[in-house]
Amino acid sequence: MGSPFKDHHHHHHPFSLAKKLIPWTLYAMIPLVLFRMYFYPHTLHNITTPILTSSSSSVSSSTPFVEEETSCDYTTGKWVRDKRGPLYNGSACGTIKEGQNCIAHGRPDMGYLYWRWKPKHCKLPRFEPNTFLQLLRNKHLAFVGDSMARNQLESLLCMLSSASVPNLVYRDGEDNKFRRWYFESHNINISVYWSPFLVKGVEKSNTGPNHNQLYLDHVDERWAADMNGIDMIVLSIGHWFLHPAVYYEGDQVLGCHYCPGLNHTEIGFYDVLRKAIKTTLKALIDRKGANSNGINAFVTTFSPAHFEGDWDKLGACPKTKPYKEGEKALEGMDAGMRQIEVEEVEAAKMNSTQFEKFRLEALDVTSLSLMRPDGHPGPYMHPFPFANGVTERVQNDCVHWCLPGPIDTWNEILLEVIKKWDYESRRE
Repeated sequence: MGSPFKDHHHHHHPFSLAKKLIPWTLYAMIPLVLFRMYFYPHTLHNITTPILTSSSSSVSSSTPFVEEETSCDYTTGKWVRDKRGPLYNGSACGTIKEGQNCIAHGRPDMGYLYWRWKPKHCKLPRFEPNTFLQLLRNKHLAFVGDSMARNQLESLLCMLSSASVPNLVYRDGEDNKFRRWYFESHNINISVYWSPFLVKGVEKSNTGPNHNQLYLDHVDERWAADMNGIDMIVLSIGHWFLHPAVYYEGDQVLGCHYCPGLNHTEIGFYDVLRKAIKTTLKALIDRKGANSNGINAFVTTFSPAHFEGDWDKLGACPKTKPYKEGEKALEGMDAGMRQIEVEEVEAAKMNSTQFEKFRLEALDVTSLSLMRPDGHPGPYMHPFPFANGVTERVQNDCVHWCLPGPIDTWNEILLEVIKKWDYESRRE
């Protein structure tokens, strides 16, 4: 046996060389960093403004909720395996829209159910239905917007139904566009309002014009008229702004998006989305800010679609696993839509600081949703699409989310923000 120190002198040399090299490497990097800052300034400040909300760790005696003053940015993180799986299953929850009940429609892979979102610097607890019901006792929560608002609402109903079964007490409009459920156990109403622009709009129809018409300075009264009876509101829009439309402001035509044949100025939908959100949040502040009960409001940010090929061909969104951290960048339209929503929420918060009962937060789900290409119904929007083999055309839904699925995470974050607000108001 030789001495354990025999090779000591061999190790010494590369180590001191590394010590000499490190400062030089750093100096070499400085011009590279400056070069990058000069040519790509916008990518550096990145458009992910963190939404800070509390995470819970210590038990407070006065309430059943676990709470502590730490803030949590839920926007960045990664999907990690979770063997516990979802809180509910498609057969036990009766409020799932047919086309999102992927398992009942024959989706064969189950792996997509076994992931949870792990924020970078804090914990996102598993959803606790009883805590949610307790915090919303005697209140009315409304989801307002397009089919993503409905998707999120139906996820929440399923998550709560494991603790308390809701009764459908109101239904109006074709395709279930206006509905309300009542949780007798806690005297809670949860409703959904169809309003794909939040502002007043006339949707294109077979009888009328072949484009949408938006009135950007008027909030849609189909939901806004009920504002007095709403304690908490979740607003969720985006996808309908991509469709052909003519935009009005006052009595004037402002312009249009993709309307060949009409003599209007083509304007992009980004500015229009911004105006629509501005009008909506201003209406909330004007009508509920000074109100003694105030309102708790959320804007759910844009939810990316995952079409990889034609929507009517096999394999439009074929993935069965989440993207890994850093594998998929938030960019292009997804980033643009999200940025407008986050900016308008921040601006509205600044404009409403004098109203202490008015609370507003962005539910910033764009990045975490972007990383879940495996969470959509795809061909299973229809029951057993391949019962007769693969056909030439296969319709795919790569926009909405399977239930159970990644959208359940949105409601986990929603609950964490509500817990934080409850904690703050009790402290005051």
